[in-house]
Amino acid sequence: MSSADDGNSALGHKAFKRSKSHFADRVTADGRDGWPVEAGRYRLVVSRACPWASRAVISRRLLGLEDALSMAITDPIQDDRSWRFTLDPDGRDPVLGIRYLSEAYDRRESDYPGGVSVPALVDVPSGKLVTNDYQQLTLDLATEWKDLHREGAPDLYPPALRDEIDTVMADIYEDVNNGVYRAGFAAGQEEYEEACAGVFRRLDLLTPRLARQRYLVGDTLTEADIRLFTTLVRFDAVYHGHFKCNRWKLTENEVLWAYVRDLYQTPGFGDTVDFDHIKRHYHQVHTGINPTGIVPLGPDLAGWLTPHHREELGGRPFGDGTPPGPAPTAEAVPAHHRPTTDQGD
Repeated sequence: MSSADDGNSALGHKAFKRSKSHFADRVTADGRDGWPVEAGRYRLVVSRACPWASRAVISRRLLGLEDALSMAITDPIQDDRSWRFTLDPDGRDPVLGIRYLSEAYDRRESDYPGGVSVPALVDVPSGKLVTNDYQQLTLDLATEWKDLHREGAPDLYPPALRDEIDTVMADIYEDVNNGVYRAGFAAGQEEYEEACAGVFRRLDLLTPRLARQRYLVGDTLTEADIRLFTTLVRFDAVYHGHFKCNRWKLTENEVLWAYVRDLYQTPGFGDTVDFDHIKRHYHQVHTGINPTGIVPLGPDLAGWLTPHHREELGGRPFGDGTPPGPAPTAEAVPAHHRPTTDQGD
C-alpha cells in the first residue's frame, strides 16, 4: 500500500493504476542479490491496515519467524511524508531509529518512483530499504527462509502445487485483491462497473470451489489462502461501502463467510487483524473518495468467532506441522480492536 504523497486527495479523480514495486531485490538463502538470509539482520515494516502488508504479517507468524525477523508497525494514518512510527515512544522506530519509513527509502535511493509502500524489508545495519516487492516477499519467506522456520512450520508454497497456486493467485490478484481498488478508485462509471463486476464474478467462481474443499489448493493452508483472506477480512468493513463493492456483503455469501471465519479463527490469521487500524486508514486517508474523513461505526463484528463447520470438509490446516504459538505480547492486537466472544451470534 503506497504513500500519501501518491496523492490520496486525487483518488477517484483519475484512472487508478497500481505501480510495480521499484525495489525488487530478494533476500535469499544464497544471497545472490547481495542480501543473504540472516537472523536479526532485517526488519519488516508493516501497516495492519494494509492487505498487502498483512500477507507478510500472517506468513511470518505461521512460519515462526518472529525471533529471526523483527517487525515494525506503522500508524494507520499517514501524513504528507507517508508511513510514520508515531505508535512508538517519541515517534521513532526503536530498532531503525527513524520517524518515517521514507528515510529508509532515501538511504537506498533518492527520487525513487512509486512512493513509499508497505510491506518493506529494511537492512538494519545500513538502515537501507532492501525490497518493497510484496508479491515476492512472502514467497521468499516460505522458501528461502526455511532454515529459520520454527519446528512444525507449514509448507505454504509446496513445490508439487506451485503451478496451481500461482494460477489461482493470479486470478485472485487481478479480480479481487487489486479489483476492489480499481472499483474504489475508479474515476468514471464505466471503469467502476467493469472492476466491480470483475470482483463479484471471481467471488462467484470461487464459491463452488470452496463449497467442496476447505482450502483453495490441496488440503492444507497455502499462500493462496493468505492472499484471499487479507481481502475478504476487509470486505464488509471497507470494500463494500467505501469502495462501492456492494452487490452483496460477505456475510450474505454462506460459503465465503464460513471460509473466512475458518481462517480468522486459525492461529496466525485473526490474531493479526486490527479492525480499528483498517477502518481508520481507509476512511481517513483516502480523502479523494471520503473527503469528510468520517469513520463508520459498523459493521458489527459479531459473528467472526462463531462456529463455521468447515472442518466437516476435511483438510489439515498445517499439514504435518503444528499451529504457531501465541503472538508476542508487543505485537498483539489490542482487545478492543477485534471481535469478542460476548458479542452474540
